Amino acid sequence: MPEAPGSTDHGAVVERQFGAQAAAYLSSSVHAQGQEFIQLRERVGELDAPRVLDLGCGAGHVGFQLAELASEVVAYDLSPRMLAVVSEAAGERGFGNIRTAQGVAEALPFAAVSFDVVCSRFSAHHWRDVGLALREARRVLKPGGLAVFIDVAASEQPLFDSFLQTVEMLRDTSHVRDYAPSEWAKMVGEAGLVVTASSRQRLRLDFETWIARMRTPDVMRDAIRHLQSQVGREVRDAFEIGEDGSFTTDMLVLWATKEHV
Repeated sequence: MPEAPGSTDHGAVVERQFGAQAAAYLSSSVHAQGQEFIQLRERVGELDAPRVLDLGCGAGHVGFQLAELASEVVAYDLSPRMLAVVSEAAGERGFGNIRTAQGVAEALPFAAVSFDVVCSRFSAHHWRDVGLALREARRVLKPGGLAVFIDVAASEQPLFDSFLQTVEMLRDTSHVRDYAPSEWAKMVGEAGLVVTASSRQRLRLDFETWIARMRTPDVMRDAIRHLQSQVGREVRDAFEIGEDGSFTTDMLVLWATKEHV
């Protein structure tokens, strides 16, 4: 029998949304490319053969960028089908030091102080409890270790924030929330990590590939396009909404560390 509406838990929704599209995320230019990779490689390259946790690894792009700089990269994700794509791609690229592990961000199956680097890119907006996940990240990070969180950032202005959260949810029912920079700073601090730097980037999203990547139903696609046409000029300008629905949003790159006790 089909499940009744609302009977599927969040983890199952995430797997439903992403599992079938794992290969699409491997080839996605938004996920495979980014200025932040330059910063990430520079910072990790300063460390001596670090052990890296790619938290919410998706199709594995962070791991592929860092594998040659690390002693080991653990690609961790909720979706078994995503992890299968990572394993296959890592083998094809000759990265024998990438291994995969499956689970949720809020309960990491790793020993305390076991990683030199914890990195999460485009994953946190799917987590049910970001605060708990960040505390778990701190737990497994070594004192003095490097943490970096990269994600789409919400606006501090309610009008723009409401628009972004709405189109995100219409496109992807596994979306929980994009957080504003002030929210990130507060949550990271409350988790016991110390913010050392943060920067903002602008991310252009091609509407058709953005929709296709998530297999968004036509009714939801049409709702997004209708919403884009009905919002005020200030919203259309802030997101640089194009005639084809393509738009630009903010992305946050936040660096933190775990202080020595």
